[in-house]
Amino acid sequence: MAEPHDLTALEQAAAIARGELSSVELVGHQLTRVDALSDTVGAFVTVTQELAVEAARAADAVPAERRGPLHGVPTAIKDLTLTAGVRTTFGSAAFADFVPPIDADVVRFIRAAGLVSLGKTTTSELGCSLYSEGLVAPPARNPWGLGYTAGGSSGGAAAAVAAGLVPVAQGSDGGGSLRIPASLCGLVGYKPSRGLVSGGPLGFGAFGLPTNGPLGRTVADVAALLDVMAQPVPGEPYLPPAAPAGGYLAAAREAAPGRLRIGRFTSPMLADEPVHPDCVAAVDRAAGLLTAAGHEVVEVPAPLGPAAWPLFETVWYVLALSPVPPERERELLPLTRLLRSRGAAVGAGALMATLGELQAQVRLGAHRTAGCDLLLCPTLAAPQAPVGSFAALDPAEDFDRQRRFSPYCAIFNVTGEPSVSLPVGRTADGMPVGVLLTGRYGADATLIATAAQLEHGSGGWDHHPAIWRAVDSANVNTTSGVGESSP
Repeated sequence: MAEPHDLTALEQAAAIARGELSSVELVGHQLTRVDALSDTVGAFVTVTQELAVEAARAADAVPAERRGPLHGVPTAIKDLTLTAGVRTTFGSAAFADFVPPIDADVVRFIRAAGLVSLGKTTTSELGCSLYSEGLVAPPARNPWGLGYTAGGSSGGAAAAVAAGLVPVAQGSDGGGSLRIPASLCGLVGYKPSRGLVSGGPLGFGAFGLPTNGPLGRTVADVAALLDVMAQPVPGEPYLPPAAPAGGYLAAAREAAPGRLRIGRFTSPMLADEPVHPDCVAAVDRAAGLLTAAGHEVVEVPAPLGPAAWPLFETVWYVLALSPVPPERERELLPLTRLLRSRGAAVGAGALMATLGELQAQVRLGAHRTAGCDLLLCPTLAAPQAPVGSFAALDPAEDFDRQRRFSPYCAIFNVTGEPSVSLPVGRTADGMPVGVLLTGRYGADATLIATAAQLEHGSGGWDHHPAIWRAVDSANVNTTSGVGESSP
């Protein structure tokens, strides 16, 4: 018998619509799992149990004709995302007691669609690193192997989804922060085209690098949550691409992108780093499945190379300069302090020159791959990384090790193109390995349809780690857990 958490987000909503479950029952079930497993996998910073039950009751009271595809389904909000009346720490002890007075636009949209947030998920401090190991919550651990990181900065969101605490979650991605955790935890992590999802109501767009996006176990669930998030908002700094007829969920369900030309490469873009054979094997498998689906897969040069790193690096330093109360700067982690000190040393003229050169590099890269509809490459240069393996290093070495581990994702934040990590591969010991599929700007529907087609060709990706069946966190230690339970 399937348990409620075995159901995908769309299946949970369908069960509510049929009267087999109420939102209150479903939220109660998922909160029990959160209580048992959240600290073990480092999923949540703050659990909002009373607010969740209240929201579930309200969801159950909504007439059937006013319910959308994810109505009544539990979800979670990343701790970088403003949530009115709920502690939002930005992953930092410097904001441990901060409670925003306003919601981010995506939080408003998620609530209006009838989803029920169970709380705020663990993130890296100020979103600065690709692992989520701060001072305000336990480290985000990979449910497939608890000795490994769940990644960052949306690490808690990935841990929550992969452990069956929520079926889908909101995250954000400024340099791979949705796709890296998705690759590590065997999930679908989607970075939309620039401007498709609002970053408001605060902020200037951060040079177009970061965006909100969905994380889930299936392409259809992710597409459904993208439909919820992708609402036009006046005043946003980037014009949103046009939505497809029927929405992104329809594109996922049809899974019919037509015959495409897909450019494949495995050479890293931000570092001259050897790529692990398992990551190359996952790309090979994806290429084979895409060819079997009728697409033309061709070898292409990487759009950009390691020469782009100093440019991206400079911009990343500047983005670390989020406002922090001066009296609390000393509470920041060493890595964050390093990035901020380097960012403060970047003058306005140097920043403008860097942004101009970066755009010139993007133009050159676009010419190199102009004949392709999609690009296929590894998500990461290695399948996994142990918890603590970055933070134990000197901050400068830590930061350099991160770019060598993840030399692909950030380029597509620079280009603004839609990009998704898909759980195509496995290591010999059963750990997930992701591949990155990237589309042309604004062609999110094509990318989602192709991802869904690849999912079908792979036999489905809704697989569960052994911890999925655990109900008592006291029986789960932090060095085991590798393996898979029944789907």
